[in-house]
Amino acid sequence: MMATDAATRAWRIADGRSLDLGRPVICGILNVTPDSFSDGGRHLGRDAALSRAEAMLAEGADVIDVGGESTRPYNDGAVDARTERLRVEPIIAAIMARFPTAVISVDTVKSEVARAALDAGAAIVNDVSGLRLDPAMPGVVARAGAGVVVMHSRGEVRDMATYAHADYPHDAVVEAVVGELAERATHARSAGIVQEAIVLDPGVGFSKRPEHSVAVLRRLDEVVALGYPVLVGASRKRFIGTLTGVPDPLARVHGTAGAHVAALARGARLFRVHDVMAARHALDVAWAILGDERAG
Repeated sequence: MMATDAATRAWRIADGRSLDLGRPVICGILNVTPDSFSDGGRHLGRDAALSRAEAMLAEGADVIDVGGESTRPYNDGAVDARTERLRVEPIIAAIMARFPTAVISVDTVKSEVARAALDAGAAIVNDVSGLRLDPAMPGVVARAGAGVVVMHSRGEVRDMATYAHADYPHDAVVEAVVGELAERATHARSAGIVQEAIVLDPGVGFSKRPEHSVAVLRRLDEVVALGYPVLVGASRKRFIGTLTGVPDPLARVHGTAGAHVAALARGARLFRVHDVMAARHALDVAWAILGDERAG
Protein backbone atom coordinates (compact mmCIF):
# COMPACT_ATOMS: atom_id res chain seq x y z
CA MET A 1 0.00 0.00 0.00
CA MET A 2 1.47 3.35 -1.02
CA ALA A 3 -0.66 5.69 1.09
CA THR A 4 -3.78 6.10 3.17
CA ASP A 5 -6.57 8.66 3.19
CA ALA A 6 -4.80 10.36 6.10
CA ALA A 7 -1.76 10.91 3.94
CA THR A 8 -3.64 12.79 1.21
CA ARG A 9 -6.02 15.02 3.14
CA ALA A 10 -5.50 18.64 4.12
CA TRP A 11 -3.57 19.60 7.24
CA ARG A 12 -5.43 22.10 9.40
CA ILE A 13 -3.25 24.97 10.63
CA ALA A 14 -3.89 28.28 12.42
CA ASP A 15 -6.10 31.13 11.20
CA GLY A 16 -8.56 28.75 9.55
CA ARG A 17 -6.05 27.78 6.89
CA SER A 18 -5.08 24.34 5.66
CA LEU A 19 -2.27 22.81 3.64
CA ASP A 20 -3.15 20.55 0.73
CA LEU A 21 -1.37 17.21 1.13
CA GLY A 22 -2.28 16.09 -2.37
CA ARG A 23 1.38 16.46 -3.34
CA PRO A 24 4.70 16.43 -1.44
CA VAL A 25 4.93 19.32 1.03
CA ILE A 26 8.36 20.84 1.54
CA CYS A 27 9.23 22.40 4.90
CA GLY A 28 12.38 24.47 4.50
CA ILE A 29 14.65 24.66 7.56
CA LEU A 30 15.59 28.12 8.82
CA ASN A 31 17.86 27.76 11.83
CA VAL A 32 18.41 31.12 13.52
CA THR A 33 20.95 29.61 15.90
CA PRO A 34 24.73 29.87 16.22
CA ASP A 35 25.24 26.14 16.72
CA SER A 36 22.99 23.93 14.59
CA PHE A 37 24.74 20.81 13.37
CA SER A 38 25.14 21.69 9.67
CA ASP A 39 24.27 25.36 9.19
CA GLY A 40 24.78 27.00 12.57
CA GLY A 41 25.24 30.78 12.37
CA ARG A 42 24.54 31.10 8.65
CA HIS A 43 21.17 32.77 9.08
CA LEU A 44 21.58 34.78 12.24
CA GLY A 45 20.15 38.28 12.03
CA ARG A 46 17.09 39.69 10.32
CA ASP A 47 18.60 40.31 6.89
CA ALA A 48 20.27 36.91 6.58
CA ALA A 49 17.14 35.11 7.74
CA LEU A 50 14.88 37.06 5.38
CA SER A 51 17.20 36.38 2.48
CA ARG A 52 17.18 32.66 3.21
CA ALA A 53 13.38 32.59 3.62
CA GLU A 54 12.95 34.38 0.29
CA ALA A 55 15.29 31.92 -1.43
CA MET A 56 13.49 28.89 -0.01
CA LEU A 57 10.08 30.20 -1.04
CA ALA A 58 11.39 30.82 -4.55
CA GLU A 59 12.80 27.29 -4.66
CA GLY A 60 9.42 25.76 -3.81
CA ALA A 61 9.15 25.56 -0.02
CA ASP A 62 5.57 25.28 1.22
CA VAL A 63 6.49 25.96 4.86
CA ILE A 64 9.35 27.82 6.53
CA ASP A 65 10.35 26.06 9.75
CA VAL A 66 12.05 28.55 12.08
CA GLY A 67 14.13 27.18 14.95
CA GLY A 68 15.97 28.97 17.73
CA GLU A 69 17.47 26.06 19.69
CA SER A 70 19.83 23.42 18.36
CA THR A 71 19.27 19.72 19.01
CA ARG A 72 22.79 18.80 17.92
CA PRO A 73 24.17 15.90 19.99
CA TYR A 74 25.36 16.75 23.51
CA ASN A 75 24.66 20.43 23.07
CA ASP A 76 25.47 21.93 26.46
CA GLY A 77 24.44 25.42 25.40
CA ALA A 78 20.99 25.30 26.97
CA VAL A 79 18.73 28.02 25.62
CA ASP A 80 16.22 29.63 27.97
CA ALA A 81 12.79 30.65 26.73
CA ARG A 82 13.61 34.36 26.67
CA THR A 83 16.70 33.86 24.51
CA GLU A 84 14.86 31.54 22.15
CA ARG A 85 12.00 34.03 21.83
CA LEU A 86 14.43 36.82 21.00
CA ARG A 87 15.83 34.65 18.23
CA VAL A 88 12.63 33.48 16.57
CA GLU A 89 9.88 36.00 17.29
CA PRO A 90 11.30 38.98 15.34
CA ILE A 91 12.31 36.74 12.43
CA ILE A 92 8.82 35.27 12.14
CA ALA A 93 7.27 38.75 12.30
CA ALA A 94 9.68 40.00 9.63
CA ILE A 95 8.95 37.08 7.29
CA MET A 96 5.21 37.60 7.65
CA ALA A 97 5.59 41.32 6.98
CA ARG A 98 7.59 40.63 3.81
CA PHE A 99 5.68 37.52 2.70
CA PRO A 100 2.17 37.74 4.20
CA THR A 101 0.93 34.51 2.62
CA ALA A 102 3.88 32.43 3.86
CA VAL A 103 3.20 29.46 6.12
CA ILE A 104 5.57 29.40 9.07
CA SER A 105 6.19 26.73 11.68
CA VAL A 106 8.19 27.22 14.84
CA ASP A 107 10.55 24.46 15.91
CA THR A 108 10.42 24.55 19.70
CA VAL A 109 9.71 22.43 22.77
CA LYS A 110 8.74 25.45 24.91
CA SER A 111 5.14 26.62 25.20
CA GLU A 112 6.20 30.21 25.92
CA VAL A 113 8.16 30.33 22.67
CA ALA A 114 5.36 28.63 20.75
CA ARG A 115 2.81 31.14 22.06
CA ALA A 116 4.97 34.11 21.06
CA ALA A 117 5.67 32.62 17.63
CA LEU A 118 1.98 31.98 16.97
CA ASP A 119 1.19 35.54 17.99
CA ALA A 120 3.85 36.75 15.54
CA GLY A 121 2.27 34.84 12.67
CA ALA A 122 3.37 31.23 12.82
CA ALA A 123 0.66 28.70 12.02
CA ILE A 124 2.34 25.44 13.08
CA VAL A 125 4.29 24.19 16.09
CA ASN A 126 6.97 21.60 15.38
CA ASP A 127 7.70 19.96 18.74
CA VAL A 128 10.66 17.58 18.54
CA SER A 129 9.84 16.30 22.02
CA GLY A 130 6.46 15.02 20.87
CA LEU A 131 4.71 17.27 23.45
CA ARG A 132 6.66 15.54 26.26
CA LEU A 133 8.82 18.26 27.76
CA ASP A 134 6.38 21.10 28.41
CA PRO A 135 2.97 20.16 29.83
CA ALA A 136 1.53 23.49 28.68
CA MET A 137 2.40 22.96 25.02
CA PRO A 138 -0.72 21.01 23.94
CA GLY A 139 -2.98 23.69 25.41
CA VAL A 140 -1.15 26.46 23.57
CA VAL A 141 -1.52 24.59 20.28
CA ALA A 142 -5.17 23.75 20.89
CA ARG A 143 -6.18 27.30 21.86
CA ALA A 144 -4.48 28.73 18.77
CA GLY A 145 -6.02 26.14 16.47
CA ALA A 146 -2.52 25.60 15.15
CA GLY A 147 -1.11 22.67 13.28
CA VAL A 148 1.35 20.53 15.20
CA VAL A 149 4.13 18.12 14.31
CA VAL A 150 4.46 15.43 16.97
CA MET A 151 7.89 13.87 16.63
CA HIS A 152 9.17 10.65 18.16
CA SER A 153 12.12 11.20 20.46
CA ARG A 154 13.36 10.28 23.90
CA GLY A 155 15.27 12.22 26.51
CA GLU A 156 16.00 15.92 26.74
CA VAL A 157 16.98 18.42 24.07
CA ARG A 158 20.69 17.95 24.81
CA ASP A 159 20.71 14.19 24.24
CA MET A 160 17.68 13.28 22.13
CA ALA A 161 19.82 13.27 18.97
CA THR A 162 22.36 10.90 20.53
CA TYR A 163 22.30 7.16 21.14
CA ALA A 164 21.78 7.59 24.88
CA HIS A 165 18.15 6.46 24.63
CA ALA A 166 18.45 4.21 21.57
CA ASP A 167 17.57 1.07 23.49
CA TYR A 168 14.67 -0.91 22.09
CA PRO A 169 13.42 -4.31 23.33
CA HIS A 170 14.81 -7.06 21.10
CA ASP A 171 15.67 -4.33 18.56
CA ALA A 172 11.95 -3.82 17.97
CA VAL A 173 12.51 -0.18 17.07
CA VAL A 174 9.59 0.13 14.65
CA GLU A 175 7.09 -1.33 17.10
CA ALA A 176 8.39 1.03 19.80
CA VAL A 177 8.24 4.11 17.57
CA VAL A 178 4.72 3.29 16.39
CA GLY A 179 3.51 2.63 19.92
CA GLU A 180 5.08 5.74 21.40
CA LEU A 181 3.83 7.95 18.57
CA ALA A 182 0.31 6.56 18.99
CA GLU A 183 0.44 7.43 22.68
CA ARG A 184 1.62 10.97 21.96
CA ALA A 185 -1.11 11.49 19.35
CA THR A 186 -3.72 10.31 21.84
CA HIS A 187 -2.28 12.73 24.41
CA ALA A 188 -2.52 15.58 21.91
CA ARG A 189 -6.15 14.84 21.13
CA SER A 190 -7.06 14.50 24.80
CA ALA A 191 -5.66 18.01 25.31
CA GLY A 192 -8.02 19.42 22.69
CA ILE A 193 -5.93 19.31 19.52
CA VAL A 194 -8.14 18.10 16.68
CA GLN A 195 -7.00 15.11 14.65
CA GLU A 196 -6.89 17.15 11.43
CA ALA A 197 -4.22 19.40 12.97
CA ILE A 198 -1.81 16.58 13.88
CA VAL A 199 1.12 15.38 11.78
CA LEU A 200 3.42 12.61 13.00
CA ASP A 201 7.19 12.50 12.54
CA PRO A 202 9.05 9.23 13.26
CA GLY A 203 12.12 11.18 14.36
CA VAL A 204 14.75 9.81 12.01
CA GLY A 205 18.12 10.22 13.69
CA PHE A 206 16.65 10.99 17.10
CA SER A 207 17.31 8.33 19.76
CA LYS A 208 18.06 5.98 16.88
CA ARG A 209 21.22 4.38 15.59
CA PRO A 210 21.70 4.36 11.80
CA GLU A 211 20.18 0.89 11.47
CA HIS A 212 17.18 2.04 13.50
CA SER A 213 16.55 4.99 11.19
CA VAL A 214 16.76 2.71 8.16
CA ALA A 215 14.33 0.24 9.72
CA VAL A 216 11.82 2.97 10.53
CA LEU A 217 11.95 4.33 6.98
CA ARG A 218 11.69 0.83 5.49
CA ARG A 219 8.48 0.23 7.45
CA LEU A 220 7.15 3.77 7.37
CA ASP A 221 3.77 2.52 6.18
CA GLU A 222 3.20 1.28 9.74
CA VAL A 223 3.49 4.86 11.00
CA VAL A 224 1.20 6.09 8.22
CA ALA A 225 -1.32 3.43 9.26
CA LEU A 226 -1.87 5.26 12.56
CA GLY A 227 -4.15 7.56 10.57
CA TYR A 228 -2.22 10.83 10.53
CA PRO A 229 -0.16 12.52 7.81
CA VAL A 230 3.53 11.77 8.21
CA LEU A 231 6.51 14.12 8.01
CA VAL A 232 10.04 12.83 7.51
CA GLY A 233 13.15 14.86 8.29
CA ALA A 234 16.13 12.90 6.99
CA SER A 235 17.98 15.95 5.71
CA ARG A 236 21.77 15.66 6.11
CA LYS A 237 21.31 13.18 8.97
CA ARG A 238 24.10 11.05 10.40
CA PHE A 239 22.66 7.76 9.08
CA ILE A 240 23.02 9.12 5.54
CA GLY A 241 26.68 9.78 6.21
CA THR A 242 27.04 6.21 7.50
CA LEU A 243 25.40 4.73 4.40
CA THR A 244 27.25 6.91 1.88
CA GLY A 245 30.58 7.41 3.59
CA VAL A 246 30.10 11.19 3.40
CA PRO A 247 31.22 12.77 6.68
CA ASP A 248 30.34 16.38 5.79
CA PRO A 249 26.63 17.06 6.43
CA LEU A 250 26.62 19.75 3.74
CA ALA A 251 27.56 17.13 1.13
CA ARG A 252 24.70 14.75 1.92
CA VAL A 253 22.15 16.31 -0.43
CA HIS A 254 22.01 13.30 -2.77
CA GLY A 255 21.62 10.79 0.05
CA THR A 256 18.92 12.98 1.55
CA ALA A 257 17.00 12.94 -1.73
CA GLY A 258 17.18 9.16 -1.82
CA ALA A 259 15.84 8.83 1.71
CA HIS A 260 12.98 11.22 1.08
CA VAL A 261 11.93 9.63 -2.20
CA ALA A 262 11.83 6.24 -0.47
CA ALA A 263 9.76 7.76 2.33
CA LEU A 264 7.37 9.29 -0.22
CA ALA A 265 6.82 5.86 -1.75
CA ARG A 266 5.95 4.51 1.69
CA GLY A 267 3.37 7.18 2.47
CA ALA A 268 5.15 10.27 3.83
CA ARG A 269 3.75 13.51 2.47
CA LEU A 270 5.76 16.19 4.29
CA PHE A 271 9.53 16.61 4.24
CA ARG A 272 11.70 18.86 6.39
CA VAL A 273 14.78 19.81 4.37
CA HIS A 274 17.78 22.10 4.18
CA ASP A 275 18.22 21.91 0.39
CA VAL A 276 14.82 23.00 -0.86
CA MET A 277 15.33 23.00 -4.62
CA ALA A 278 16.89 19.53 -4.66
CA ALA A 279 14.03 18.17 -2.56
CA ARG A 280 11.37 19.90 -4.64
CA HIS A 281 12.70 18.48 -7.89
CA ALA A 282 13.36 14.96 -6.59
CA LEU A 283 10.00 14.62 -4.85
CA ASP A 284 7.96 16.16 -7.68
CA VAL A 285 9.52 13.80 -10.22
CA ALA A 286 9.03 10.80 -7.93
CA TRP A 287 5.42 11.88 -7.30
CA ALA A 288 4.71 12.01 -11.04
CA ILE A 289 6.28 8.61 -11.64
CA LEU A 290 4.45 6.91 -8.78
CA GLY A 291 1.21 7.84 -10.52
CA ASP A 292 -1.94 6.01 -9.49
CA GLU A 293 0.02 3.73 -7.12
CA ARG A 294 0.44 6.60 -4.66
CA ALA A 295 -3.27 6.49 -3.85
CA GLY A 296 -3.56 2.73 -3.83
